[in-house]
Parts: sequence; C-alpha cells; structure tokens
Amino acid sequence: MELIHFTDANFEEMVLKAEKPVLVDFFADWCGPCRMVAPIIEELAKTYEGKMVVGKVDVDANSIVAGKYGVMSIPTVVLFEGGKEIARQVGFGGKEVYETMVKQAIK
Repeated sequence: MELIHFTDANFEEMVLKAEKPVLVDFFADWCGPCRMVAPIIEELAKTYEGKMVVGKVDVDANSIVAGKYGVMSIPTVVLFEGGKEIARQVGFGGKEVYETMVKQAIK
C-alpha cells in the first residue's frame, strides 16, 4: 500500500478534516532514522487499512505544515483525530511505540 503524501496544500483537507484518525510521519529523505521508521509506518498502514489514514510529510518540501505543528526534529510521528493532535513521538520509536499510539485512536 502506497502511503499518502500530505503537503502544505492538502494537509487541512486530508488530515484535519478526515473522518478517521490520521497517522502522519514527518520525515526528510536525508534523515537516517526516518528510513528506519518508514517500514514500520508502512506496515501499520497495511494492518489498519480502512480503520485509519496513514501518510507522510516531507518537511523539506512542506515547511509550513512542519512549522505549524512545531516539528523541530525528525522523525516525528503525530496522530490526529477529529482535527486535533492526540499523540506524538519525536525521534525513532520501535514498532510497539507507534502501535500504542494507533491503538489510542482505534477503539
């Protein structure tokens, strides 16, 4: 499953107005730890397909969204529900960390 690419232009519509919880991976191509997070996020997207939306934001190309949400370090993974942030993990977290975040929103 291909992850959705959220941008400065589509973030409000696709994340904040989404009817389902949305897991957002803020990353950069040059970031080593981001490459470690990517396969975990992709696996969660497959596991929870239909129950939540999963995507990523390239912070270099979408600095407005990254700035608005105070993303100072990457990787940063943020869970949104009902247009509001409900969980955040800054830096690499293992699969269990991200799974715990997701389970907060999937009841």
